Amino acid sequence: MKKFDNIIIGSGQAGTPLAFTLASKGQSVAFIEKEHYGGTCLNTGCTPTKAYVASARRIWDSKHGDELGIYIPEGATANLHNIKARKDSLITGSVDGIKDGIKKNNKITAYWGEVRFTGNKEVFVNGETLTADRIFINVGGRPRIPGAYATAGPLTNKSLLELTELPEHLVVVGGGYIGLEFGQMFARFGSKVTIVERGSRIIDKEDEDVSEAIQEALEADGVNFRLNATCMGAKRLENGQVEVTVNCDSGAPKVTGSHVLLAIGRNPNGDLLNLEKTGVKTDERGFITVNDTLETNVEGIYALGDCNGEGAFTHTAYNDFQIVQDQLFGDGQRRLSDRITTYGLFVDPPLGRVGMTLTQAKESGKKILTNTRPMSKVARAKEKGETRGLMRVIVDADTEKILGASILGTGGDEVIQGITNLMYAGASYKVLRDSVQIHPTVSELLPTLLEGLKAPE
Repeated sequence: MKKFDNIIIGSGQAGTPLAFTLASKGQSVAFIEKEHYGGTCLNTGCTPTKAYVASARRIWDSKHGDELGIYIPEGATANLHNIKARKDSLITGSVDGIKDGIKKNNKITAYWGEVRFTGNKEVFVNGETLTADRIFINVGGRPRIPGAYATAGPLTNKSLLELTELPEHLVVVGGGYIGLEFGQMFARFGSKVTIVERGSRIIDKEDEDVSEAIQEALEADGVNFRLNATCMGAKRLENGQVEVTVNCDSGAPKVTGSHVLLAIGRNPNGDLLNLEKTGVKTDERGFITVNDTLETNVEGIYALGDCNGEGAFTHTAYNDFQIVQDQLFGDGQRRLSDRITTYGLFVDPPLGRVGMTLTQAKESGKKILTNTRPMSKVARAKEKGETRGLMRVIVDADTEKILGASILGTGGDEVIQGITNLMYAGASYKVLRDSVQIHPTVSELLPTLLEGLKAPE
């Protein structure tokens, strides 16, 4: 049995910086990875998909020159082989950087392979048993593939990124964030795209008008939607096509395409670790239960990133690392409960979100003030010819603090950060209302938005 100061299982956006931090403090680290350094974000999530989004935007620009007085001859097409090659190059550079850092660090011992707990503080990997006083679980999640789709050979966010030829007709099952991003980008690349959603509207966690505006934007790119889908499933036909059962209230009961992408959620990977040997508790969905400092019910075992159910984003995983780092080597003041929910949906136009939606704020019982303005009122949006979307902010009338905001429109994923910063500062909305913003920018409408606050209808 090999003894280390720390064992880290998984090299995602929490595990990797933690390994180097612990090593910098002179502590030994067993760093275990079974697939690829960098986790989901770097290999099959943020980095590759945003690279594809950028390529999709370029082809969109090539087809919309007339609107700004620019003649662009027809003929722009997407070369998926080259798009993938660019994506692969971006990933390789980052992964190689992690590998080189590990090789040069004599405090980090890398292990490559499947890992299982064999005891409370013991793991087994590649024929060796390792032990440590502290173990950090950063194993992420995997795409959910129900049995009703298994025989159809569905694509996932991972396998779709390996295609080198465009699907003729991509059927996306799931109208959530992943499905919408892939749906729009492949429609812009030139595929026919149909998004099938079980609910009555897409991304139903957002306010209804936000969902509707996003759907309209994707429909403008040629994406078809089938909502209120029931009894869903898929099968592979003899001719190689994929038939997806929809059974919607209207329209054909089935959709036939060349490829089907499953984007209906992810399962945490904690169930692959033999956690019953440790006594570590999980919730009913399989997420590892943690306290306010990311420690499980077993002292010395922590769960970070997607596997703990406390956030499904790179920035929340990295914040998990920051909390643990602060507990181990800082003043111990950072807490999970201090985190404000914020995220982006990287369709075009993008959605930036922080805190509560208007629906959530109304249900909270708080006395609220709110205002919503269309992006068509923003000078910079009009100048750019990108006026789809809206801006909304919600304020607690008693404390004057911002409860949440939705910025759907050009630059929305960046503009939202200013509101996020104000919320972390705990400052009154009047600080932003009375600020002087640069003209012409999208952000300059924020003070105007806050000047028009009123009670919701």
